[in-house]
Amino acid sequence: MSKTNSVTKTNDEWRAILSPEQFRVLRERGTEAPGTGKYNKHADEGVYNCGACGAPLYKSSTKFDSGCGWPAFFDAIPDAVRQLEDNSGGMARTEIVCSKCSSHLGHIFRGEGFRTPTNERHCVNSISLTFADKDSAKGDSK
Repeated sequence: MSKTNSVTKTNDEWRAILSPEQFRVLRERGTEAPGTGKYNKHADEGVYNCGACGAPLYKSSTKFDSGCGWPAFFDAIPDAVRQLEDNSGGMARTEIVCSKCSSHLGHIFRGEGFRTPTNERHCVNSISLTFADKDSAKGDSK
């Protein structure tokens, strides 16, 4: 994603548009408790967007039930997320952030044996997402 499409806001500007819990997860790299997010078992067809800037991140066709307690996807929309090395918490992981606004989404785990095309699990906080059903995701082209 080009820099011209990026969203840059100060922490005060993010606090003005995000709830305290959204700010904690999206901007401070927090994690919601497992099994508490509204999109964990969500199964409607559509697109999952960034909860901070609204950029499209994941299609429902890539979502699967991993049993981990958070929404799981096996792949993102091309160029929608960036992968960053994360060595916090005493472990090596791959953090995923929105390419447009750099908000924290969750982490990628690889080689867990899920029968998915990528053998990846994008473990995403529900609070990092919004959802547009398949009709809304197409826009108003009626």
